Amino acid sequence: MVDRASIARAAARTSLYVRHTPVLRATGRDLGLADHPELPVSLKLELLQHAGSFKPRGAFNRMLSETAPAAGVIAASGGNHGAAVAYAAHQLGISAEIFVPAATPAAKVSRIASYGARVIEVGETYAEALAACQERQRETGALDVHAYDHPDVLAGQGTVAREFEQDAPDLTHILVATGGGGLIGGMAAWYAGSATVVSVEPEACPTLHDALRAGRPVPASVGGLAADSLGARQVGGVMFPIAQRFVGAAVLVSDAAIRDARRLLWERFRLVTEPGGATAAAALLSGRFQPPPGARLGVLICGGNTDPGSVA
Repeated sequence: MVDRASIARAAARTSLYVRHTPVLRATGRDLGLADHPELPVSLKLELLQHAGSFKPRGAFNRMLSETAPAAGVIAASGGNHGAAVAYAAHQLGISAEIFVPAATPAAKVSRIASYGARVIEVGETYAEALAACQERQRETGALDVHAYDHPDVLAGQGTVAREFEQDAPDLTHILVATGGGGLIGGMAAWYAGSATVVSVEPEACPTLHDALRAGRPVPASVGGLAADSLGARQVGGVMFPIAQRFVGAAVLVSDAAIRDARRLLWERFRLVTEPGGATAAAALLSGRFQPPPGARLGVLICGGNTDPGSVA
């Protein structure tokens, strides 16, 4: 079960290994929202986490919850999860193998390798890399650190929400980018209805949006600007019941909106975000999410693993 108690335990378990990332306070005026100039907005800066995204939270919690065998750990990733697992393994003195698809940006492959992990590029999509990873895991017996479909991973990601609530306890709505659902599943489990958690996905990767509409996890399209970080083929089974109960809405945004959000976050706040990292903000900036009267909004800026020159 992933709930506030398991997330609190994850926070205690991982506290020596992850950063308590800052919250940047802003207003709608700061963000150029002419219709909502006084809207209070809190940006949770998880792009400042170790390895450049929120992912080390789940990776550390998984690896500290179970003893790794001699074969070490193994994971499949579009990039950020691989960097997180490689970083955590390096910190804990464990060997790591990371499977990534060919579309993984070179900056992310380089970051994974920089932590000493063995990187295997295979397939065109995350799903193909995952299949190869699972076959290799059966051969070696390495500890599998799934990117999003394991209770320990969800509980670790849920520590983002625990911190956010500590630093911004008055939030009414929280916008979260969704790929396979580990992050939003953990965050929704923490808030558990005390604030409205809103999923934001690219139109080209509508994984949770389609699952909620179908009433079960279903395969979805994978493509577009943020596919390397948000391009899971299907949401995880662990998170889906949590999402059904506690995710208030699932919003889709265009690649153009994501691109514009990246540019605005750089121009207004000097934040260098990857496309997935700017996706939650894109829902607000493009008008796809309309804050109700009296809203106090939180926006998760979840990753910054990108070529800085691609933002301006």
